[in-house]
Amino acid sequence: MNSTDLGRALRELRKAGGKEAKAVARSAAMSPSKLSKIENGHLAPSVIDVERILSALGVPAEVKAQLTEAARVVATEATAWRIYRRTGLHKHQEEIRAIEAQTSLLRVFQSSCIPGLLQSPEYVRAVQQNSELTDDALEKMIGARMRRQKVLYDRQRRFRFLITESVLRWALIRPPMMAAQLDKLVTMSRMSNIVIGVVPQSGPKNDLPTTSFVMFDARLVIVEIPHAEITTSEPRDVEQYVRKFDGFEHLALTGDVMRSMVESIRDEFLREQETG
Repeated sequence: MNSTDLGRALRELRKAGGKEAKAVARSAAMSPSKLSKIENGHLAPSVIDVERILSALGVPAEVKAQLTEAARVVATEATAWRIYRRTGLHKHQEEIRAIEAQTSLLRVFQSSCIPGLLQSPEYVRAVQQNSELTDDALEKMIGARMRRQKVLYDRQRRFRFLITESVLRWALIRPPMMAAQLDKLVTMSRMSNIVIGVVPQSGPKNDLPTTSFVMFDARLVIVEIPHAEITTSEPRDVEQYVRKFDGFEHLALTGDVMRSMVESIRDEFLREQETG
């Protein structure tokens, strides 16, 4: 199956279900024009695109699995960040939000920055400071990131975050803002559906923190590298990231021990502010 066949299959499923293109596009967090290009074979859909469309169509699980696998075969696996910046990073945030809405267990490993779902607005701004966004595009990006965070309050969904200690100490923003960001981690860690683990710098390690990644249940992984975002739903690839996550989680500090560590680092930032 090529991208034209895949687009035709999606169009036929939509029509068979009696759904209007505009309604499906809205539910799939994409523009009607993008959906039209996919359906007509003018745009090869990503795995994420197909997942969102099929979720909007409400197709049976076996049909979803078959077409998602077809998308994995024909889709480009890596998308450069410059493309997301050109089309609008806030739009990509909405795409990720649509996937999160279909996820029961979300697992995040971050060795470079605070996970997006836990970032403060000031931290988001700092992460994007070298991305050459206009002021308007940056504000839209921050707004979209904050809207994504609402999913954390859905107690039907579970979240497991792993962060390396070095991330907590990396002073990306001014000391009082870093202290506030770490306070947010402590607060969010007390929610019943959220587990935040910190992998300490001390002690032996069984793996390298080579990349940051997000796992959506056991069906999809998004990997972040400096120039691009890589998406895979290949079962063998997903399993590799599951093993990597489990290995780091075994080393991580959680609960009160984790909170004590984060609060200690927070206090270091506060003392730095007082003496600075």
